[in-house]
Amino acid sequence: MPEWLVLTLAMLAVCVVVVVITLVRHRAAPDDEDPSETPDVIEYMTMWIGVVYAIVLGLAIAGVWEGRSAAQDHVRAEAVALHEVSERVRIYPADIRDRIRDDVNVYVGHVVTTEWRAMADNGQVTERGTELLDQVRRDVTDYEPATDFEAQAYQPLVDQVAAADQARAARAESTGKTMPGVVWFGLIGGAVVTIGMIFALQIRRTRRELILAGLFSALIAFLLFLIWDFDAPFSRGLAASADPFRLLFPGIGN
Repeated sequence: MPEWLVLTLAMLAVCVVVVVITLVRHRAAPDDEDPSETPDVIEYMTMWIGVVYAIVLGLAIAGVWEGRSAAQDHVRAEAVALHEVSERVRIYPADIRDRIRDDVNVYVGHVVTTEWRAMADNGQVTERGTELLDQVRRDVTDYEPATDFEAQAYQPLVDQVAAADQARAARAESTGKTMPGVVWFGLIGGAVVTIGMIFALQIRRTRRELILAGLFSALIAFLLFLIWDFDAPFSRGLAASADPFRLLFPGIGN
């Protein structure tokens, strides 16, 4: 089921639940109940519960967005480093240059196809990808420069391979979920309490109040869905993409 459909159904379900509970409570209320007389302390508590929960939601969204952005930065850094390796080996002999470029292309092709699916499905990188990057490292480090010009290019090439390996390790660490279970417990529990305070205010059955209650509940459902979607940077709708690899290595993995 598409994630946008899941989001739509979740928002509609929350709206329906809130409206139904409101109508049922209104029918079960005693005849002498006056919904306009809400104790001041309840209004004060409701205001502060909403403020605190809004801060928590904002921090959670900022945290998962930062994690997603960092994951995309790791992908970009890895792609750029490998592209630099492919470009800087042009001064090497043809057989060495072609071997390094071929191994880089094989690694990139594996990343944007097989490994990307593994990160989305299993939350981890593949051993095969590690082996292919190690092969690129051996290609670069095992070559003995024959001229001063090649010697000057040797260390920058080694540094770029090290940068790609570091970016790959950071990408591997970013594949998992960033929000601990206890945080989700607080977010969902806070949503229940915040929406529940609507009924503490003795909401009436007017069309305006029902619409506002439904929209308020749908907004919280949307924000929770947004946090859930950003929580796994490589496996959900707004996931980090492999576009930096495809841009710098056109035709590979398509």
